[in-house]
Amino acid sequence: MNQSHAVSPATLSAPRQATGRREGLVLMLGSSLTIMGSVMIAPILPKLGAEFGPLNPQAGLLVPLAITGPALAIALCAPLAGWLADRVGRKALLVLATLLYALLGAVPAVLDNLSAIVGVRLLFGCAEAAVMTCCATLIADYWRGEERLRYVNRQVVTIGLVGSLFFVVGGALGEHSWRLPFLLYLLPLLLVPVMMKVLWEPATGKQQFEEPDTGKVAVVPLIIGYMLILSGMVLSFIVPIQAPVLLVSLGVTSSTLIGLSAGLSLLATLGGSLMWPLLRRRIGVAGCNALLLAMLGLGLWLLMRAQSYNEVLVAVLIHGLGAGLLVPNAMAPVMNALTAKTRGRGLGGFTAFLYFGQFVSPLVVALISAFAGDLRHSIQWLAVASFASALVWALAGVQARRKAIVAAVGSSHS
Repeated sequence: MNQSHAVSPATLSAPRQATGRREGLVLMLGSSLTIMGSVMIAPILPKLGAEFGPLNPQAGLLVPLAITGPALAIALCAPLAGWLADRVGRKALLVLATLLYALLGAVPAVLDNLSAIVGVRLLFGCAEAAVMTCCATLIADYWRGEERLRYVNRQVVTIGLVGSLFFVVGGALGEHSWRLPFLLYLLPLLLVPVMMKVLWEPATGKQQFEEPDTGKVAVVPLIIGYMLILSGMVLSFIVPIQAPVLLVSLGVTSSTLIGLSAGLSLLATLGGSLMWPLLRRRIGVAGCNALLLAMLGLGLWLLMRAQSYNEVLVAVLIHGLGAGLLVPNAMAPVMNALTAKTRGRGLGGFTAFLYFGQFVSPLVVALISAFAGDLRHSIQWLAVASFASALVWALAGVQARRKAIVAAVGSSHS
């Protein structure tokens, strides 16, 4: 079978069980490129500052922008990437974006101008937006129902595992030179020919899927999903950005101890992602939203009140478990709300809200701090907002369960 072309409904649906693992593996590896975009060079920020700080008076602004700039570029470019995925095809755009990702990612290794490095990183973020959007869209195209949810969860777990690995690798290479971690971005070039061989372009316009394409998007679940991932990312990124500041205020200045707290946060996030399938089956999507928002709120509350390193670790652990539930539980309803013809644009919007939430998280904290008085009070108010949102989702889950029971009883008597 030539997997690059869809020839009939039977051809598309029949091989999904037999060949799904190959497509799945390629898409999981492609999705992991999104976390590599930041974690590989995060450890070299001090070296970048030392290299360019004396030569560039704007280094204090530009060096952090080398890390955060791609997130802003993703937020701005993801909707366009989604539109292109619907217009020109998911596979072609993914292959081209992966190629550009590798080349643009490695270019800073040979640059000697900080402004040029930041500019290339912004272009790199545009390629990253297309990679993430196309991978998520193809997951929604290739699988349905429980199988789709399994691959959504595998995507998040793979991103966490690869992120942990390359955080360590990037740090190790950065000990020798700030340029070396950028060369790791050439690795995805190995993935390009595999993508071309294994992935196939879904024929969305000919209704060759098992599911009917009515052409109608479920607008309310889509908007709710967008708002959930936006607000959830604002809450999720408080810990990785603000926890080091709070640790320093407690007298913890060891980079090793601060790094260990960041590692625990990443591992906890991975644990939350692994827990998600079981929790979703037990308490449903609304119940998971209530639980994750409650855990995010509790983690932030404990972080705000922490007076020792160990107390910070407990807060980071609880917060990370909630953060790990967020992306799969928000993404799955969004996928189900979209039609085959609108998945690219819809998931491009999801990607944009996800990264915009990351980008504005420190700005939201700073804005609230201006009114609340300090960082701890700002985190306290955000924790309260998270608790309130959890309560709303809990009530919605109870109401939905009651309606399901009433409907089941009514059907049994009819």
